[in-house]
Amino acid sequence: MSIIHSIERAFEDKKSKKWDLLYFYFDIHETIFYPDYENNKEQRFYKHAIEVLQYLSNRDDIMLGLYTCSYPREILEYQKIFKSNNINFKHVNKNPEVENTKYGFFEMKPYFNVLFENKAGFNAETDWILLKNYFNIY
Repeated sequence: MSIIHSIERAFEDKKSKKWDLLYFYFDIHETIFYPDYENNKEQRFYKHAIEVLQYLSNRDDIMLGLYTCSYPREILEYQKIFKSNNINFKHVNKNPEVENTKYGFFEMKPYFNVLFENKAGFNAETDWILLKNYFNIY
């Protein structure tokens, strides 16, 4: 299943369930940034990631969050990089905007509509351009 299919399904749910907001959560390494296993290089964005993330950050119907196993000190550095690029991730590894329901316990896992994660099938080398084209970002 492609990331576009996941997004389209989320927008269909949003419409049919009359939601105001969708939650898009992103891993960082091998999703937004090229991996740096030495953890000592400047972070490099994948091609098209900045444009897409800026676009999504400016939409009123989408909230961005981070879903990462990075250390807290690293997260602070990443957040500075994102902010300097006009990318707004509202929450990290949580989503307090969604309360528990009889169907879901969200205190230990953030609620999201779409997950952008290399281990869940997101391919940063090809999917950023698909997203850029899907959202008509030029």
